[in-house]
Amino acid sequence: MGPNLWANVDEIAAVILFGVGFTTLLLHKNMIKKIIGLNIMDTAVYLFLAAMGYVDGRDAPIVKDGILSAKAYINPIPSGLVLTGIVVSVSVTALMLSLTIRLYRKYHSLDLDEILIQMQQEEPR
Repeated sequence: MGPNLWANVDEIAAVILFGVGFTTLLLHKNMIKKIIGLNIMDTAVYLFLAAMGYVDGRDAPIVKDGILSAKAYINPIPSGLVLTGIVVSVSVTALMLSLTIRLYRKYHSLDLDEILIQMQQEEPR
Protein backbone atom coordinates (compact mmCIF):
# COMPACT_ATOMS: atom_id res chain seq x y z
CA MET A 1 0.00 0.00 0.00
CA GLY A 2 2.28 2.71 -1.24
CA PRO A 3 1.62 6.41 -1.64
CA ASN A 4 0.57 5.92 -5.28
CA LEU A 5 -2.46 3.79 -4.37
CA TRP A 6 -4.87 6.74 -4.25
CA ALA A 7 -3.28 8.27 -7.33
CA ASN A 8 -4.25 5.14 -9.27
CA VAL A 9 -7.64 4.47 -7.72
CA ASP A 10 -9.43 4.93 -11.08
CA GLU A 11 -7.25 2.32 -12.74
CA ILE A 12 -7.70 -0.08 -9.80
CA ALA A 13 -11.47 0.35 -10.00
CA ALA A 14 -11.35 -0.32 -13.75
CA VAL A 15 -9.39 -3.55 -13.24
CA ILE A 16 -11.79 -4.72 -10.52
CA LEU A 17 -14.80 -3.92 -12.71
CA PHE A 18 -13.23 -5.77 -15.61
CA GLY A 19 -12.65 -8.80 -13.38
CA VAL A 20 -16.25 -8.74 -12.16
CA GLY A 21 -17.54 -8.54 -15.73
CA PHE A 22 -15.19 -11.27 -16.94
CA THR A 23 -16.14 -13.69 -14.19
CA THR A 24 -19.83 -12.93 -14.80
CA LEU A 25 -19.34 -13.64 -18.49
CA LEU A 26 -17.55 -16.92 -17.82
CA LEU A 27 -19.42 -18.39 -14.87
CA HIS A 28 -23.08 -17.73 -15.65
CA LYS A 29 -25.15 -19.78 -18.09
CA ASN A 30 -27.95 -17.22 -18.41
CA MET A 31 -27.71 -15.14 -21.60
CA ILE A 32 -28.91 -11.92 -19.95
CA LYS A 33 -26.26 -12.26 -17.22
CA LYS A 34 -23.60 -12.78 -19.89
CA ILE A 35 -24.72 -9.62 -21.66
CA ILE A 36 -24.59 -7.70 -18.37
CA GLY A 37 -21.08 -9.07 -17.75
CA LEU A 38 -19.94 -7.91 -21.18
CA ASN A 39 -21.39 -4.46 -20.53
CA ILE A 40 -19.54 -4.28 -17.20
CA MET A 41 -16.33 -5.14 -19.02
CA ASP A 42 -17.02 -2.40 -21.59
CA THR A 43 -17.60 0.12 -18.83
CA ALA A 44 -14.32 -0.86 -17.18
CA VAL A 45 -12.43 -0.25 -20.41
CA TYR A 46 -14.09 3.17 -20.81
CA LEU A 47 -13.22 4.09 -17.23
CA PHE A 48 -9.62 3.04 -17.82
CA LEU A 49 -9.34 5.08 -21.03
CA ALA A 50 -10.90 8.13 -19.41
CA ALA A 51 -8.58 7.82 -16.40
CA MET A 52 -5.54 7.53 -18.64
CA GLY A 53 -6.57 10.54 -20.71
CA TYR A 54 -7.19 12.84 -17.75
CA VAL A 55 -4.38 15.12 -16.62
CA ASP A 56 -4.87 16.88 -13.31
CA GLY A 57 -5.04 20.65 -13.64
CA ARG A 58 -5.89 20.73 -17.33
CA ASP A 59 -9.19 21.63 -18.94
CA ALA A 60 -11.35 20.07 -21.64
CA PRO A 61 -10.00 20.77 -25.14
CA ILE A 62 -12.24 23.79 -25.75
CA VAL A 63 -10.36 27.04 -26.35
CA LYS A 64 -11.29 29.63 -23.76
CA ASP A 65 -9.75 32.91 -22.68
CA GLY A 66 -7.60 32.85 -25.83
CA ILE A 67 -5.28 30.14 -24.47
CA LEU A 68 -4.00 28.18 -27.48
CA SER A 69 -1.23 26.20 -25.79
CA ALA A 70 -1.79 22.45 -25.97
CA LYS A 71 -0.34 22.11 -22.47
CA ALA A 72 -3.42 23.78 -21.00
CA TYR A 73 -5.80 21.06 -22.24
CA ILE A 74 -6.20 17.30 -21.91
CA ASN A 75 -5.72 15.00 -24.87
CA PRO A 76 -9.09 14.67 -26.67
CA ILE A 77 -8.31 11.31 -28.28
CA PRO A 78 -9.15 9.09 -25.25
CA SER A 79 -12.44 10.97 -24.83
CA GLY A 80 -13.26 10.42 -28.49
CA LEU A 81 -12.40 6.75 -28.19
CA VAL A 82 -14.68 6.40 -25.17
CA LEU A 83 -17.58 8.08 -26.97
CA THR A 84 -17.08 5.90 -30.04
CA GLY A 85 -16.84 2.81 -27.85
CA ILE A 86 -20.08 3.66 -26.08
CA VAL A 87 -21.91 3.96 -29.39
CA VAL A 88 -20.53 0.64 -30.59
CA SER A 89 -21.31 -0.98 -27.23
CA VAL A 90 -24.94 0.13 -27.35
CA SER A 91 -25.26 -1.29 -30.87
CA VAL A 92 -23.68 -4.60 -29.89
CA THR A 93 -25.87 -4.83 -26.79
CA ALA A 94 -29.00 -4.23 -28.86
CA LEU A 95 -27.95 -6.95 -31.29
CA MET A 96 -27.18 -9.39 -28.48
CA LEU A 97 -30.52 -8.70 -26.80
CA SER A 98 -32.43 -9.18 -30.06
CA LEU A 99 -30.66 -12.50 -30.68
CA THR A 100 -31.39 -13.51 -27.09
CA ILE A 101 -35.09 -12.79 -27.65
CA ARG A 102 -35.01 -14.97 -30.79
CA LEU A 103 -33.33 -17.78 -28.85
CA TYR A 104 -35.90 -17.52 -26.07
CA ARG A 105 -38.80 -17.61 -28.52
CA LYS A 106 -37.42 -20.73 -30.16
CA TYR A 107 -36.14 -22.69 -27.15
CA HIS A 108 -38.16 -21.14 -24.25
CA SER A 109 -35.03 -20.84 -22.14
CA LEU A 110 -32.14 -18.46 -21.56
CA ASP A 111 -29.85 -21.17 -20.12
CA LEU A 112 -27.13 -22.00 -22.63
CA ASP A 113 -26.88 -25.64 -21.50
CA GLU A 114 -30.60 -26.21 -22.07
CA ILE A 115 -30.45 -24.49 -25.45
CA LEU A 116 -27.50 -26.67 -26.48
CA ILE A 117 -29.32 -29.85 -25.41
CA GLN A 118 -32.41 -28.84 -27.39
CA MET A 119 -30.30 -27.99 -30.42
CA GLN A 120 -28.62 -31.40 -30.32
CA GLN A 121 -32.02 -33.11 -30.09
CA GLU A 122 -33.18 -31.21 -33.19
CA GLU A 123 -30.29 -32.40 -35.34
CA PRO A 124 -31.19 -35.17 -37.79
CA ARG A 125 -29.15 -38.30 -37.32
